[in-house]
Parts: sequence; C-alpha cells; structure tokens
Amino acid sequence: MTSKFGMAGGIPERRVRPIWDAIDSRQFKAALKLSTALLAKCPNSPYALALKALILERMGKPDEALSSCLNARERLYSDEAIPIDDLTLSTLQIVFQRLDRLDLATSCYENACGKFPNNLELMMGLFNCYVREYSFVKQQQTAIKMYKVVGEERFLLWAVCSIQLQVSCGDGGDKLIVLAEGLLKKHVASHSLHEPEALLVYISILEQQAKYGAAIEILSGKLGSLIAIEVDRLRMQGRLLARMCDYAAAAEIFQKVLESCPDDWECFLNYIGCLLEDDSSWSGGTIKDQIYPPKSADCKLSHLPDEVFDSRLSKASCFVQKLQEEANNDSMRCPYLATLEIERRKHLYGKGDGVKIKEALLNYFCRFGHLPCFTTDVGMFLELLSDDERIEFLEKIKRSCDSSSVPIKALGQSITIFKLQGLFGTMFKLPIAELERTAVQMTKMYCKNLPLSKDLDPQENMHGEELLSMACNILVQLFWRTRNIGYLLESIMVLEFGLTIRRYVWQYKILLVHLYSLLNALPLAHEWYKTLEIKNILLETVSHQILPQILMSPLWVDLADLLKDYLKFMDDHLRESADLTFLAYRHRNYSKVIEFVQFKERLEHSNQYLMARLEAPILQLKQKAHNIEEIECILESLSSGVHLLDLSNNDRCKSLTFNEDMQSRPWWTPTPDINYLLGPFEGGSCCLKTDLGQLTKEKEANAGKIFERRSLLPRMIYLSIKCASSLKENIEANGSMPDNKSSSELKSLLERYAKSLGFPFRDALEEIVAIAEGRKFREVFNLEMVDWMNFAVFLNAWNLGSHELELPDREGCLPNMWQIVDSMIERNILGKLRSLEPVIRSRGSDLTVLLLIVTEPLAWHSLVVQSCVRSMLPPGRKKKKSGPADQLNSVLSQVVRGSIQTMHGVIEEVSKWLREQIIRPEDENLDMLLTPVQRKGLIEGPGQVLQILEALASTSDLEIGHRISQAVKSWSLLDVARKIYASQCSVFSEFLQICESKLKLLQALKQQL
Repeated sequence: MTSKFGMAGGIPERRVRPIWDAIDSRQFKAALKLSTALLAKCPNSPYALALKALILERMGKPDEALSSCLNARERLYSDEAIPIDDLTLSTLQIVFQRLDRLDLATSCYENACGKFPNNLELMMGLFNCYVREYSFVKQQQTAIKMYKVVGEERFLLWAVCSIQLQVSCGDGGDKLIVLAEGLLKKHVASHSLHEPEALLVYISILEQQAKYGAAIEILSGKLGSLIAIEVDRLRMQGRLLARMCDYAAAAEIFQKVLESCPDDWECFLNYIGCLLEDDSSWSGGTIKDQIYPPKSADCKLSHLPDEVFDSRLSKASCFVQKLQEEANNDSMRCPYLATLEIERRKHLYGKGDGVKIKEALLNYFCRFGHLPCFTTDVGMFLELLSDDERIEFLEKIKRSCDSSSVPIKALGQSITIFKLQGLFGTMFKLPIAELERTAVQMTKMYCKNLPLSKDLDPQENMHGEELLSMACNILVQLFWRTRNIGYLLESIMVLEFGLTIRRYVWQYKILLVHLYSLLNALPLAHEWYKTLEIKNILLETVSHQILPQILMSPLWVDLADLLKDYLKFMDDHLRESADLTFLAYRHRNYSKVIEFVQFKERLEHSNQYLMARLEAPILQLKQKAHNIEEIECILESLSSGVHLLDLSNNDRCKSLTFNEDMQSRPWWTPTPDINYLLGPFEGGSCCLKTDLGQLTKEKEANAGKIFERRSLLPRMIYLSIKCASSLKENIEANGSMPDNKSSSELKSLLERYAKSLGFPFRDALEEIVAIAEGRKFREVFNLEMVDWMNFAVFLNAWNLGSHELELPDREGCLPNMWQIVDSMIERNILGKLRSLEPVIRSRGSDLTVLLLIVTEPLAWHSLVVQSCVRSMLPPGRKKKKSGPADQLNSVLSQVVRGSIQTMHGVIEEVSKWLREQIIRPEDENLDMLLTPVQRKGLIEGPGQVLQILEALASTSDLEIGHRISQAVKSWSLLDVARKIYASQCSVFSEFLQICESKLKLLQALKQQL
C-alpha cells in the first residue's frame, strides 16, 4: 500500500523531484508545465492530480485546484487498484486546508483508514485531521485504535489529552476523567510510564478528581524519578499536600524548596499560606487556572487561635532571618520581601505594628530602592499605610538617601521617590507652582545624569530615562488643571527630545501616540505607533493604543491597513493553531496541547477581533456611501448584512474575552473609551491604578451592547435601502402601504438597537422626538449621540414602508419623521462646529463626533435619500395617469428636497471651516502653537522645562559623549511644531475630501429632482 523505495505516490521519484524543486523555488508556471507532462504519462495517478492542485492553489486558482483535488479524491474512492499512501493524502490535505475544505481531507483519510484499518501512518493522518477540526471525541477514538494496534504510550496519552479537551473545552462530563484515569492506571500496571510529560498528565487527571493522596503516592514512588529536577518534584508535592489540606507537611516541603531556592517568592507565599492554613491559593485548581493563574495577592483571614498564629509566624520569622543571613547575593529580594509579608499577615489578623511595617519598608528601600522594580515589589504593602503614614514614610526615605553613594544608585533612589509620590497620589495634591518645580527638577536630573549613559549601546536602557516619562505625566496633569495647551505641547517636546537621544524607548512612544491623538495629529501618532514594530500576538494586546483613535478618524487608508494586518494575523493564527497542537502531540508535550487549544478559543472570543471583523466592512460602506450601486455590491458580498448579523447571534459572542494590556496605557486614558483630559479636573482619585480593575469591568460590561449595535448596521442599511426602493412599487400595486417583510425585519432590528441603548422601542421613539425638538438635552459631545442619530435614520427608513409611527393625515405623515432626522443632523453638526477651536489648538475629541455624524448617520441617511430619488425617477418620458404613486411622489419629493438641502447646508458649513483651517498661513499657526512656551523671562507657566532642553541642545557638552551630543543638537523645537501642524492639516484635508464627495453627491441629487 505504501510507496516503495524510490517511489513517490506510486510514481518514480526522479519524475516528481523536478516538480517539487520548481514549487520550492516558487517557479509555479514551470512546475505546472512539468505537472501537466506528468499527468499525461500517469493520467490515473491521484498523486499527480494532487501535485497539480497544489500548484494551482499557489498560483491563485482555487476553483481549478479544488476541481483537481476532487478528481484525485474520486480516483482514490473508485479504483481499488490504485495504491493509497500517506504522501498523496497529505498533499491533498495541504490543498484542502488552504481552500478551507478540511472536511474533504478528513473524508479522504477516513476512506483510506476504512480500507487499511491497521495502518499507523494513515491513522496518524486521520488523527491530524480531527485535530484540525477540533473534533475531540473522534481524536480520542482514533488514538485508542492506534494504541490498540501498537501499544505505544504516546497514543494512550493522545487519547487522554483528547478526553481532557472534551472536559475543559467541550461538553464532556466528569465521567470521562474517570475513564482517562482508568486507561492510565491499566497502562501503568502493565507497562509503567517512561516520559515526564506522561507523569504530569497522570497527576493532572488525578488532581481534576481531587485524588491528591493518590497523586502524592505516585509522585513519591518509582514514577516520581521521571521528574529529574528535585525542586520541581518538591513543588508538585507541596501543591498536592496543600490541596489535600495537609498544611504542616506542605509547609515542610515548601521550606525545603526555599532552602534550595531562597529567591522563589511564589514558593514563600505558598509556605506562609500553608503555615496559616490559608487555602486561597489552592481553591478551584482547574487546568484553565494553571494556564491563566490569578494575579491577586489576596489571602483569607486566619481562623487559627492567637497562640497558634503567633507561634507559626514566629517560626516563619526565624526561617526568614536564617535565609537573610545565608543570602550571598545582593540582588536576592525574596528574604527581605518575606519580612514585609509576615508583617502584612499580622496586620490582616489585627495584630499589625505600623512601626515595624515602616521599618521593614525602609530597610527594603535601603537595599533595593535603586531598582526599577521597587514600587512594584512593595505596592501591596504600601496599601497598609494611612495617608499620614505614607507622607512620613516618604520623608524618611528622602532622609535615608545617601548623596555620596554610587551615582547610578542615587539616581535610582531619586526615581523611586518620584514613583512613590505618583503611586500615593501626592502629585495631584501639589500646588501648580510646586508641580512645575517638580517637572523642572526631573528634567534637570535627567540632563545631569546623561554622562552615565555615554558608553551604553543605543539599544540599551539609559540611566534615568524614566524621568522624562514622569516629567511628561506632570506636564499633562498641569494641562488638565489649567487648560493651558502650552503644557501639552511641552510634554510632547520632552518625549521627542528623549526619542532623539534614544529611539527605542517604547514608553515614550506610547505616550506620544496618545498625546498626538489628543491634538488631532493622528498621522504622527500612527507613525510613532508603527515604530513600535508590533507583530504577532502583540497585535492583539497592543493595538488598542491606536486602533480606537484611527477608527474615529478620517484616515481611512491607514485604518484599512491596520485592520487588514490585524485580521490577517488573527485569521492565520486561528487557521494554523491546529498545526501547533498537532506538533505538541508529536513532540509529546501534552500540557501544551491543552494550552494551545484554550489559547485558540480565547482568541476566537476576542472582543477586539470580532469588532475588527465588523469594522472592516463598515469602513467599506463609509467609503462608498456616495454611490448606492457600489454600496449594494458591498452588501451583496456581505450576504446583505446577514453574515455580520450572525456574528452577534453566535454563542461565542456571548462570552467575549479581553486580551488588551491596559497597564501600558497612560494614566489619563486607562481604557480606550475614557480620557480624563476631555473633562474638568477632578483630583487624582479617579486616576489611581486601583480604579483600573473597575474601569475594565465597566468596559467589558458595555462591550456586548456596542458589539450588537455595530453588527446590526450593515443589515439595517440594506433593509433601509430596500424599504425606500420598494416604496413606489407598493403604492402602484394596490394604492396602500402594506407592512412588507423588509419593514417587519427592520422593525425587529430597531427594537434590538433600542434595547442596546437601554430603552424599550416605544420609549426610544419618544427620546428621539424629544432630542430633535430640543425638549430633552443630550450632550452633543457624547459618542452615544451618533448611535441615537443612526437609530433615527433607520427609524425614518422603516416608517417609509410601514407608516406605523403615527396615524396618517391627508398629507401623509412622512414629513414628520424626515424633519426629525433633518433637525438632529442640523442641530448636532452646527452645534459642534460652533464649539470647535482653531486647528492648532483643537483637541482630537472635538472633531470625533462631528466626523462620525458625517460619515455614519448622515451617510446612511444619504443612502436612503438616494434610494428614494431612484424610486421616484420615471423609467421613461411618457406621462402616466395620476394616481396614489404620483400623490406619494409629490409629498416624498418635498421632504427629500428639504433633507438634501439640510445636508448640503451643514456639509457646506463644515467644508468652509475646514478650508479656513487649512489655508491659514503656517507661520500664524506656528506662532499660535509656540507662543505659550516661548515667553521671555519664564519663572512660571509652560516653557520652563523646554528652556532646560534648549540650553542643553545649544551647548557642546563633551561629558555626555559624542553620540548623545550629536543627537541633542539635532533636536529642534520648531521642527517638532512643524510636524504637528502638518499632521493636523493632513487630518483636516482627509476630512475635507470626505465632505466634498458628499457635496458632489447631494448636488447631483438636487439636479435629478
């Protein structure tokens, strides 16, 4: 059955090798020519057909490739004389996989395994197919068959892993885990185990059933020797003992680990948890928890009697003292953090001593206060101090700093003190003058210590580069408090200065991305984001730094590229993740099998991924909204919006995952939908990191509603066009306005849309009328207003086909709803336009709502208008007899003309404002931008930090080294200002192009009517 030596798929290898050489060198035309010649000689060879299919797929001819594959498959099925080998099947599988027809590849292997039931190669290929399909039950069945054929341990473990996947990622019950244990137990009795991973799987199966004693017995026996590193084996034993509540034995085990690895902080937490019989670290230990362990350092209050509690903590203190005495490494932090943890436990039990906590913190600062990780290390211990105690602690560590110590250490301690002030919220309580002095002090300290980094490689972290980030944060806070844009410009200049010296500081770049976004300089923000070189999985965790801003900007080309790159990575990873899973099976790394599958499921449920899948087609609709025929083509490719509507109905959207790294965001925008700088100064309480968890939960709670609204848009656009297009046909048919299928579906979608806004349908109607008539005020700057306007537009389209909103009078009720939409468009656009500042001072949010109104509700309304105009135009010049359709045309024509006039008027006003900003002389704008920071004799206000940087740039300080000196000289305040202005003008030009395309459309519609 299999290929003989020197044969490939039943064909001599000398004939096949040139084809593969051509494929490998990407010479597909030559390969196709050779393949065609081979088929002429071997017309009945499935392998030759599979090779041709592979070449055709690589050449971008999927239909021909599929046809060739189906021919090969048919030959394999029909001709019993044709040999079947894994090479032919694997080639077919490659092509079927690329064509998203894995079901056909699976059927080929199933057919082959039916003919040759004991062939291991074919069964492994079939198992691979089931791995790609995530068919865990069939994986298990196939693995069991392979185990029965050859009795190899690896196939049994493949079956066991498949069972675990059924339980953790599928619908499998606990009985399956019992089956897995039985299979392993039987194999161990007859064959034992021979691989460390096999033992880990066995123990995880027992843990899932809470059979900790049995697991400890296995680990302590002969099989335990499979874990070659003793410390790893001890950690496992300690965990199992703790889970079976044998805390005394577990504590002894963890103590042994600490004696071997005294800097193992996690082990110390386990050790003290076992001493105090605290099971918070062990509860709910599922496989998923092991892959995504909780990061919280919470612990349960001890239930021990006072004497026992004191005795055990005394024992822990003695042990920690011993570790400190034996520590022979100045960088070993765990023994000293352990003292703080013991004091924290005492505090939680009600026996804390504030003096001892502060002494331990001070001692830790003296040893490790110069390290960047200091504030992270002691964060949870600082929470034990009151506000007064924190101030006292800050004063103590300031006095403890030794100015005569090594410069790098003294610099590190100074940076730590600044960090602590930020952590405590002290900066938000300082007077403005004191904040300015602090920013100046940080900048001077950075410049003074530049010589420490003169011999470092450009890619190495410089000493003190955190100072510029902190100075920037203070300047941003000063802007928030004073609304003086000079501070914002100064913060940008500080970061640009730092990046001129070293262009690899990602923290500076992220800050600049958000600051430039705030100043409407999105092209600059995007340029700095691109220098981060975000690739692979970082696209999922870091894209939130720029994607939300670009989504609400006129930079549609950049947005399309961002979405394309992100979706390509995600789609490729989801498609190829099964390869990693099967690779883990082949390499016997069974713990990774579970992890890869769970990771793939997590990405599949990603809120950002699903939103990107929605926003990409919505962007296409925005781009072509001036041409209804092109919109109809796009909607047709989207199955009239049904495909995207199905996304919101899909079960996986009911449990969204959020994988964004929010910790890396600036303090003023902790989540993409929050920016404190856009509102009034509220003190520092809202900006502390402790609020991040709550803010993230609120974001996640709203994500489902936002996702549903966006998923409804394409289908509602399609139905709105259809309702408007069929209006005249309905009237001509019988003189009435029946509620057709489209309007019924549109109403049901409107009800869902209203529900996502938090209103029943009838209440939402009243809300719309109240907003339009000015009886109920809604903040114009709120992005939710765009959703309400979308609702009004689609409501009007539905009313065209149903007339259910109110009883018609003799003139019809059409004008009322049209007037509501026109009123909302005019009121919101002109109201927003009046509040805009000059381009150079305009903040990003000022244009966001204006742009979204123009590119969404107004664009969708223009599509309804285009559809109405198209339906009103007579098919020929012959005058028809007057009837209901002509009466409707008369009424409809009036309201459509009025709506076109309204849209044309407001877009003309927006265009006029945009042109004024663009044509304003550059020098005038630069003067307006730089005046706040270039005042003479500065002793207060913005510009003090820039004076320091400009002084450094104008001197030739040889102490800082040639490279840094040359970089500093190349920095120019005026050059940065010019880049900001050019970037802002680019945004306004893109917006103007959008407005001009709409004006052209509206002018054409006017002429048609």
